[in-house]
Amino acid sequence: MIVVEARWNGSVIAQSNDTVIVEGNHYFPANSVDPAVLQPSSTTTICPWKGTARYYNLHVSGATNQDAAWYYPDPKAAAEEIRGRIAFWKGVAVV
Repeated sequence: MIVVEARWNGSVIAQSNDTVIVEGNHYFPANSVDPAVLQPSSTTTICPWKGTARYYNLHVSGATNQDAAWYYPDPKAAAEEIRGRIAFWKGVAVV
């Protein structure tokens, strides 16, 4: 099995061998993400086929990365496979 990691600011913030790739983004199971680095954000966006995304700011080693993680709390039927999963961007390395 291949383990995928999300890293930012010198720390591993998520690790799983069960990611789902959608549009080139790895969606990690929420329980594989370090909850200590997640800070809720008020940002939302709408995807026509996935639904409304909510965001988290990442806080690692005293630095904050605004809206660098997102998830779909209630995805549309076409995106059901990403329910309960979190993806990253904005400089987060997924390897």
